[in-house]
Amino acid sequence: MPLFEVETDAHIIITWAEDEQAATTVVRQAYPHDQVIRMTKRPRDTWVISKGALGMTGSFDPCGVARDCLAKAAGDKVHAIRLFMHETGTDLEHARKAIESNMVMGW
Repeated sequence: MPLFEVETDAHIIITWAEDEQAATTVVRQAYPHDQVIRMTKRPRDTWVISKGALGMTGSFDPCGVARDCLAKAAGDKVHAIRLFMHETGTDLEHARKAIESNMVMGW
């Protein structure tokens, strides 16, 4: 079964579906108010995100650091970003991406 990447006005959804119509149906059932902006049939049946492309190189665990910063900041995103920048030496954009991507995992 093909893997589809569906971008809406509010989400990016990765789903298996028989065809584009079935993928659209999955999105409409989960997010009925979203408008599909882009749909891509992936060339393989797996989804891979390169850590290098996200700027996550080196030996430290940015997700662990981000979660620690969020805990120290009691979920305050701006404060957590500042803490992440201070602890890792990364720039604002990388710190924001690390914190925001970990916020959806439980904060």
